[in-house]
Amino acid sequence: MRIIPAIDIIDGKCVRLSKGDYATKIVYNENPLEVAKQFEDHGITFLHLVDLDGAKSHKIINHKILESIASKTNLTIDFGGGLKSNEDVKIAFNSGANQITGGSIAVKNPNLFSEWLSAYGSDKIILGADANNEKIAIGGWLEESDQKVIPFIENFHAKGVKYVISTDIAKDGMLEGPSFGLYEKIRKAVPEVSIIASGGISCFDELPKLAEMGCNGVIIGKAIYENKISLKQLEKYILSK
Repeated sequence: MRIIPAIDIIDGKCVRLSKGDYATKIVYNENPLEVAKQFEDHGITFLHLVDLDGAKSHKIINHKILESIASKTNLTIDFGGGLKSNEDVKIAFNSGANQITGGSIAVKNPNLFSEWLSAYGSDKIILGADANNEKIAIGGWLEESDQKVIPFIENFHAKGVKYVISTDIAKDGMLEGPSFGLYEKIRKAVPEVSIIASGGISCFDELPKLAEMGCNGVIIGKAIYENKISLKQLEKYILSK
């Protein structure tokens, strides 16, 4: 199972939100590159980088930070937030993203998202299936759609999606544990898809449980920044695999 720390960016700074609410912003570090290098120094090879300014603005904003981290570390970066056009995706990949995540675009313009899948391949395009009460949320989680998470994933898996990041928004940033039930449902409904769990991770013991359930990756944010999980623990876990 991939260990994937998250760096969320607002105004060029490393922040965390609770339940996607911008009013709950906490700044943890003013230098995202410094944070990324700390991750790399502890044997971490993956990074989830989210452009929260972009998610709100509906276009890529923080691509210079992506470029900085990609050029100065060897981390494999998946990048999301505000990717709404072919030009946005081009900028993300040209700035060093290894993968991009599309969530809102897959709801609002599924044909364009499918074009990205065809153009770049299923190893490069991740489906963002972020849900509130099992309904897909969009626009930086500021809007709720009428699409249910399981059929949404099933539909795009049929179109070639291999990787899905699924966040239970009610859990995100709350340090109350991940949505094990949601991931079990996804695993049963679409066993071939690679599930990346996200939201609510609160302690190290939840990681092996997610791995046992068949999650292919786990995104960890506030638990690292609030010292609920140490980078030493993650390093030891990675080395043991």
